[in-house]
Amino acid sequence: VQLQASGGGLVQAGGSLRLSCAASGRTLNRYEMGWFRQAPGKEREFVSFIRRSGGRTYYADSVKGRFTISRDNVKNTVYLQMNSLKPEDTAIYYCAANLVYSDYASPTEWQYWGQGTLVTVSS
Repeated sequence: VQLQASGGGLVQAGGSLRLSCAASGRTLNRYEMGWFRQAPGKEREFVSFIRRSGGRTYYADSVKGRFTISRDNVKNTVYLQMNSLKPEDTAIYYCAANLVYSDYASPTEWQYWGQGTLVTVSS
């Protein structure tokens, strides 16, 4: 599967962005889907995860209550709605796909990655 992330940009603190991750090559409903981010000088970290059916979602504590992950298996797209953005949310955001359910918070467990989209939050 090929993943294409989009929707990043520059936003002021308190603002919102919606990231999209479009999948091609395989139907999305085969995959667990996740979002990660990597800030300059830091390791890639888990942001959110959604099960194949969309019935279960998981979030990092740092984004819980502000970010919402969703998926449209007909459109082959996963979304990350980000509200109440903070300067510390500044990072490159990556979507990821996995055929199996595993340690979803660990980047090394994910099989497929998109190219990333930059989110910059100004104070």
